[in-house]
Amino acid sequence: MFAVILSTLTIVVCYVYYRQLQKVRKEYENAKAVVDDIVFSFNRQLKQEAERVGLIACKVDAAISKGDNAKKAVEDVCRKVESLEGRVNSLASEKEVNTKRVEEIAKTLQESINVQRDLAARLAAVEERTKYPAVASDAKIEAVIPIKKEKALAPLTDTEVSVLDMLASEGPKTAPEIKERIKLSREHTARLMKKLYEEGYLDRDTSKIPFRYSVKEEMRRLLKRTESESAQQQS
Repeated sequence: MFAVILSTLTIVVCYVYYRQLQKVRKEYENAKAVVDDIVFSFNRQLKQEAERVGLIACKVDAAISKGDNAKKAVEDVCRKVESLEGRVNSLASEKEVNTKRVEEIAKTLQESINVQRDLAARLAAVEERTKYPAVASDAKIEAVIPIKKEKALAPLTDTEVSVLDMLASEGPKTAPEIKERIKLSREHTARLMKKLYEEGYLDRDTSKIPFRYSVKEEMRRLLKRTESESAQQQS
């Protein structure tokens, strides 16, 4: 009887133990499945992270490459800037030199202009004196200069004689009026009239400008006498 009870207890204990083993095994399998899922998920995440790390590494490599290129570009720009600085400094030096040259040229040009103005003023004064010789301001008709006998008509040119004849027949005239008649330049006419006046052939009215020239009365009589003698010889 005792053996039967013991056997029964043993069987019951074995059955319970078996059921516990089945339960533990089932829990183990469930836990293993969960662990496998966790490991699979972890491996998948790890793979994704590895891919991300690889992508980041590629980007880092690309960035490093771009950084190297950018560094080279910056170095090139720095070299170009240094070259430009050298050119700018050279241009600045040339500018200073050119500025000094321009100032010297401007100074020389101003001196030339001043000299030209001075020469123009002197030339104008000379022309004025040549055209209108200086006379006493209070004299309207200059003093009579006596005709020199040895300088009658013989030393005169045909143009000078024609001027005397014109003044004797038409009356006093100015140098510009005489110039238009004898077709000479203003300077030539002025010299001619000055010569005739200084040698005593003409009188000069200085009361207004331009001066008026007229044949002296003595010269007028001499011209008339010469014309009369020529007419008598022809007759």
